Amino acid sequence: MNSINHFWELILGTIVALVPLINPLAAAPTFLAITEGDTPARRNQQLLMACIYMIVILVGFLVGGTFIMSFFGLSLPGLRIAGGLLVAGIGSGMLVAAPRTTEQTQQEQAEARAKRDIAFSPLAMPMLAGPGAIAVTLGFTSFAQGISDYVAVIIGILVVATMIYVTLRLSGRIVRVIGLTGMNALTKIMGFLLLCIGIQFIVNGVLGIATDPAVLHRIRDAFAG
Repeated sequence: MNSINHFWELILGTIVALVPLINPLAAAPTFLAITEGDTPARRNQQLLMACIYMIVILVGFLVGGTFIMSFFGLSLPGLRIAGGLLVAGIGSGMLVAAPRTTEQTQQEQAEARAKRDIAFSPLAMPMLAGPGAIAVTLGFTSFAQGISDYVAVIIGILVVATMIYVTLRLSGRIVRVIGLTGMNALTKIMGFLLLCIGIQFIVNGVLGIATDPAVLHRIRDAFAG
């Protein structure tokens, strides 16, 4: 029963961590702008490929996370703290950032329009699978204890990709209903959730260091000496 609960917790945890970070509702206006002039079929094709690229990127970092950590000599608590700082920084930036306007994104929209294929860049990276999403995915490797745990995180990534695809495919209707003010308010809410998630990652990392038997042994030796 505990293993089943852990499996579902990882799925839900992945969804809860990635959705506020990627924030597809806030990305809807940018997506519409950089695909302006495209036919509906072309726009949907670009969106589908972007979601596939996002899955490949995040799953690649998830599967290769252990190798990356070993290669660079990273510890799990250190990874959690670093990822937490990055995510908390993004969240706090979303909380205090000025409302997003069309003028603020004019340059990036022009650059995106100049590219023939925008599925990988800027849609998949950095809009959907940016540094924050990669850091969170790497952080989940510290919670994975077996193949089933990796499968749970991958399922969560697939669910998030599906949510993004559906949301951005309906982006035109969503923007008309919510409006710019509503999306800015939603960005603030998502930023607060990200800040909480980032701080929790940091707390878990600090607790991991504080409860490490090697660290405790060294502290005892220092006091004994």
